[in-house]
Amino acid sequence: MSKSSACRTLLAMIAGSVVWTLAIPRAEAASGAENFNATCAACHTVGGGKRVGPDLKGVTERRTEEWLLRFIKSSQSLVQSGDPTAVALFNEFKIAMPDAPYSPAEIKEILAFINSGGQAPAAPALRAATPDDIRKGQELFQGITRLGNGGPPCNSCHHVKNDAVIGGGVLAKELTTVFGTMGSPGVHAILGKPPFPVMEQAYKDKALTENEVFALVAFLQDAHAKQAFQQPRDYGFRLLYGGAGGLVVLMALYSLLWRRRKTHPVNHKIFERQVRTE
Repeated sequence: MSKSSACRTLLAMIAGSVVWTLAIPRAEAASGAENFNATCAACHTVGGGKRVGPDLKGVTERRTEEWLLRFIKSSQSLVQSGDPTAVALFNEFKIAMPDAPYSPAEIKEILAFINSGGQAPAAPALRAATPDDIRKGQELFQGITRLGNGGPPCNSCHHVKNDAVIGGGVLAKELTTVFGTMGSPGVHAILGKPPFPVMEQAYKDKALTENEVFALVAFLQDAHAKQAFQQPRDYGFRLLYGGAGGLVVLMALYSLLWRRRKTHPVNHKIFERQVRTE
């Protein structure tokens, strides 16, 4: 092989090595983007501001890779260990980040995507909500109108202080002020693709439609705006009076039935008839 051919071969190998090296972050970013959009985008943006959790732009510069791997894999384990940064984040956002269902390699791919400056898909532009949208969201929230795909109504687990709805459950976060905390993009993202394990399982194969999400966001926005003027419905006396009224009706019904009861057994009447004929 001539010297010029050897040089060309060496240059080709070097160029190929450089191309391969440059391609690695791109491959990682592409795979990381899918996982980020599937799991993280409901709560986080990359350069789009706070949502449910912090904006992740520059997080790979602020935190070490080791810390990020541990936090993403199980944030609450790090919080419970007393890690000051993890504790501060939890105290600021007041929501426990679910454990990531990813391997360390997959988490590194997500970090590569974040480091590349990739953006989560922006929430769709929403039209202005009408009173009818708010009413529909209110009915969906409390189950008066069933969700199209058969998911449970929101008030199975959540409560909203609003005098137009039935008091809800206490199994999950109270949602009166959730719109003020997360804004339309955050609430829309969570309802569209729930990131929390219990909620995810509840709506597995029963996803909310875009129209249902819009109506619920409209209702929660209205509930937040009117919270100072709302009082939760008190069903204590209504339940008491309803129960007492039901008891009176039942007692009257039982009295009517009791009057028609048999006062003597059949055998007693046969015995008396036989006695009279003897």
